[in-house]
Amino acid sequence: MTPSARIQAAIELLDEIIVAARDGAAAADTLLARYFKTRRYAGSKDRRAVRDLVYAAIRRAGDRPASGRAAMLGLVDDRPEMVELFNGAPHCPAVIAEDEPRSAASALPRWIMARLAALVSPDEHGALLERAPLDIRVNGLKASVDDVLAQLPEAQRITGLPDTLRLPEGYAVEQSSLWQQGMIEVQDAGSQMIAQACEAAPGMTVIDLCAGAGGKTLALAAAMGGGGRLIAADTNRTRLFRLPERADRAGAAHIELMLLDPSKEAQALAPLTGAADVVLVDAPCSGTGTWRRNPEARWRLTADRLARLMGEQARILDLAAPLVKPGGRLVYAVCALTDGEGRDQVEAFLARHSGWKPQELSVASGRAWGHGRLLTPAHDGTDGFFLAGLVKT
Repeated sequence: MTPSARIQAAIELLDEIIVAARDGAAAADTLLARYFKTRRYAGSKDRRAVRDLVYAAIRRAGDRPASGRAAMLGLVDDRPEMVELFNGAPHCPAVIAEDEPRSAASALPRWIMARLAALVSPDEHGALLERAPLDIRVNGLKASVDDVLAQLPEAQRITGLPDTLRLPEGYAVEQSSLWQQGMIEVQDAGSQMIAQACEAAPGMTVIDLCAGAGGKTLALAAAMGGGGRLIAADTNRTRLFRLPERADRAGAAHIELMLLDPSKEAQALAPLTGAADVVLVDAPCSGTGTWRRNPEARWRLTADRLARLMGEQARILDLAAPLVKPGGRLVYAVCALTDGEGRDQVEAFLARHSGWKPQELSVASGRAWGHGRLLTPAHDGTDGFFLAGLVKT
């Protein structure tokens, strides 16, 4: 592919990504894979160059562009040397016309600015879109950190997280024998802090109420030393049923799966009333804290969707509360940086439920915010998270 043809391919992909973001369809990575599957003539250098162009245009435009061409022309503003590649030749982009629409440069969608936590200052916005580091969790059920460091001398420890290591970008984790043998898991340091905040221990009863594919469940299993009762619950069958294979690889045989019917969650959970030492609610959220991993997600989120998510978060917290035994803890977390999903959600819970009090979390990172802590890429080097601990008195 010529440099001009690569730009045209990026424009076509951006058109698909923009439509998918509007309609809630496939993610950018999926669309890129599909695109190149039907274009065998594109070599590895072509695919890498097109991918880089696509993501550069996505990261630059906080608001969803009108078209792929508008997104790419916005990128041309930053890279004027690209102008001559818009030459109108076959399979190449048309010559740029005067006053053509182009996307504006913005780290974040304009509508969400007022909803962000005040701690996320404008000079931190750019960090929300930088490339994320590669963090791994050493699985204490199968290995020690020293065991892993002996095989990964390039890995670096992270202060405050004794089981966490950071690897150089591009390391092929899932091709390593360490991963295949269940000795390590890929997991952002912020996610590991959430599991750490649960203070799970052997002999406890712990419920991961929004377990998804079970990343935090596996971290909890390691903290529990493979003992006690650990329940992974979710309403999403596809995601939850990925966990058994992961748990088998990790040597976490004691995890119980609970697939919940969205219309009958309270009935299914009733036998667990007052049974849990810890309930983790890692709730569905806007994902604003993970935009550096999925930058086109900014184009998917709307004010209406955010409002629906906040309603769902409150509902799940209300489902979780009866499960906690007196003296037990509820840990609430979202990979989001909006106050409505974090600080305000906890304050509203405390207003709805008597007999609860906030508890300081056992994590060294983050900044105090309301009754919890806020982690951000700029301040903590992690994905963005809000997390809070609540004790049933």
